[in-house]
Amino acid sequence: MKRTVYVSAEADGRLLTYLRSTGADVVCVEPTEEVYGAINTHPDIRMCAVTERILVRARPGELGRVYPESAAFCALCLDRYFIHNLKITEPRLLDAAREAGKTLVDVKQGYARCSSAAVDGRSVITADPGIAAALEKLGDVDVLTVTPGRVLLTGFDHGFIGGASGRVGDELVFSGDLSAHPDCAAIVKFAEERGVRLKYFPEFPLTDIGSIIEITE
Repeated sequence: MKRTVYVSAEADGRLLTYLRSTGADVVCVEPTEEVYGAINTHPDIRMCAVTERILVRARPGELGRVYPESAAFCALCLDRYFIHNLKITEPRLLDAAREAGKTLVDVKQGYARCSSAAVDGRSVITADPGIAAALEKLGDVDVLTVTPGRVLLTGFDHGFIGGASGRVGDELVFSGDLSAHPDCAAIVKFAEERGVRLKYFPEFPLTDIGSIIEITE
């Protein structure tokens, strides 16, 4: 089975080295002029993994430089659900979600993927209260709500937990030092209860790089 991992070209070299050591093909997402600089290498801005095998990439003209047009592909996808601000979702991506059998869930947050770390197909970590409330209402998704912030993002007060992480194989990999996050112990427990290991890097700060996206084929 071939595994491809998409990650920001601005990711720390230690993270890139580790991702390559997993045996995956690592593709670094290079800058684009279509969106503003702080997120212009972020995979979750440029593409959406509707399922572990279906990746929908933004085509020229489908993104805008600023929000909300910049967030047209930044949806959170779980086993059964497609979660996004559906008013701003690129129609082609919505079609792909429907074809994959996903139930569409509308939230206010356009950067839904960046705001949320999917531990598995029915378990999510987020600091966004709107996303947490919407997922809890579904009844079959487990949610861990964590403290906002404590994640670096150049040019902003803070980034997001989803943008600083991603599932790679059977691990949830974080871009930086998760141990410095005030909810680290709760995050570790939440993941371990679901059989998911964590990998993080104490050598550099927890940093929003636009999610780590893995596709298998």
